[in-house]
Amino acid sequence: MEQDAMNPSEPPVINHQETAAEPVAKPKGAGDSRRIFLFKLSLALNGVVGAVLAVPILGYLLGPALKKKSSESFWINLGPLADFPEGETRLVNFRNPITTTWDGQTGDIPCWVRRISGNDFQVFAINCAHLGCPVRWFAQSKLFMCPCHGGAYYQDGSRASGPPERGLFEYDHRITAGNLFISAGKMPTLAARNCSKPPLTQIQSLPSTTIAANEIEPSEGLKLRNS
Repeated sequence: MEQDAMNPSEPPVINHQETAAEPVAKPKGAGDSRRIFLFKLSLALNGVVGAVLAVPILGYLLGPALKKKSSESFWINLGPLADFPEGETRLVNFRNPITTTWDGQTGDIPCWVRRISGNDFQVFAINCAHLGCPVRWFAQSKLFMCPCHGGAYYQDGSRASGPPERGLFEYDHRITAGNLFISAGKMPTLAARNCSKPPLTQIQSLPSTTIAANEIEPSEGLKLRNS
């Protein structure tokens, strides 16, 4: 029996149930860790790119709302009172307070400044009240004229003739320390002054008289023709 036990020809008995129950530990390869690292890196890069793209978009959408309160109380200095002689109207440029540095010359806005006398001023928007074309001031005729559609305004900003149905728009202004300031953060409003003169296109109607042909004497008809 000892010889049978030592016989190498007989295969050893293997318990398949015990071997199947024992899990085989698979070593973690370098490919899996590299894949996880690249995934996390791609998420981080996408987040950075999204943040960079979102900043200008949010600034564009929220910028006007954030600047509204500050711009409404923003007064711009147009210059000392000595730059505006009494009885004259002059063109002045100012910088729009709600523009940015990269807007360039598009942020410069012209306006017409009229000094009536003393500290009595009017500051008009340059745009015509019809379709927004820039109006020009003619000192000889004392009229603002629109070159686009022939609109005309009196020197006080009220409508004179043409397509516009209202007068020029006027900025709020004030005088501080000998300088003229305008509130450029707000939209200009309709000129408060009204001209007492009738519009240029208004024609006084005469009372119409109807005269029958048989009521005119021949002698009166000759007189009318000769006159």
